[in-house]
Amino acid sequence: MRNVKNRAAIIRTASLTALAGNTLLAALKIGAGMYAGSLAVTGDGIDSSIDVLIAIMTLIVGRVISRPADKEHPWGHGRAETVATAILSCILFFAGAQLVLSSLGNLFSPAKPEAPQPLALIAALISIVGKSLLSWSQYYFGNKASSAMLKANAKNMTGDVILSLGVLAGTGLSIWLDRGIIDSAAAVIVGFWVIKSAVGIFIGVNTELMDGSDTGLYGEVFAAVHSVEGAGNPHRTRMRHIAGLWDIDIDIEVNPELSVREAHRIASRVEQAIKDRVEDVYDIMVHVEPAGESGRHDGEGYGLSEKEMENGPEAADAADGKNTTE
Repeated sequence: MRNVKNRAAIIRTASLTALAGNTLLAALKIGAGMYAGSLAVTGDGIDSSIDVLIAIMTLIVGRVISRPADKEHPWGHGRAETVATAILSCILFFAGAQLVLSSLGNLFSPAKPEAPQPLALIAALISIVGKSLLSWSQYYFGNKASSAMLKANAKNMTGDVILSLGVLAGTGLSIWLDRGIIDSAAAVIVGFWVIKSAVGIFIGVNTELMDGSDTGLYGEVFAAVHSVEGAGNPHRTRMRHIAGLWDIDIDIEVNPELSVREAHRIASRVEQAIKDRVEDVYDIMVHVEPAGESGRHDGEGYGLSEKEMENGPEAADAADGKNTTE
């Protein structure tokens, strides 16, 4: 299992890199945008300012998740990353909405907006190069730490590159045609792009907040159980993600004539078999039952079995109802 402290150190390095890079880019774009009279470039700079806040937030989260479990948080502090990612998406959404509203106000203003100065183009070009490097670094550290928060930030920065390309095109066209309204229109597009990124990040993190998981991994868990002699009928299986690591609960059946020691040995082999097939496992809880008694859990309404994976929950429920009636 990945060392928690090492993971926190990776997140800290990624955060410091993002903090330094985005601070420089934000200062450059806001300063150049205001001086050159480009609302699109200024809006791009505001977006980078939000990235600065995100980097600070990830630094704080990195310290929180490195704390060991305690009596108030027996599962550890890994969920802080999930919560921070959700907050990140909300910050992005409101920033994008504000940019759209302000740009639309400028777009429909009775006063004719002036075209920006060429300095805005230079700022946009530097932003494209800088954001490309930052995005790559966040993807690299995110994969290394298996961090949803860093991957979300990398996705945001990848969007920023495309966003800066749009700003470059819109600002360049505005200068070329001497039409300031084009720059304002580009700023509106920038705002909607930020909103789109925010919604995408929230949808992704919502799965973890709701303890959802990739159903394909359940097949690996079931296969691991069947690879252990004496273990059968995996059911009431639950998997959830906690800061990049898997927490797994599963019930198995064994021969009811086995001793407690023998049943425990089978459960231990099941744990190891699952760890061999599923990466980044935080904890596994294997509950042992006498063969043929799994039906007593009918109607509990949680966990998955092989029957549900093969036929769907509705088919499993129908079958269980039929067996209960009989």
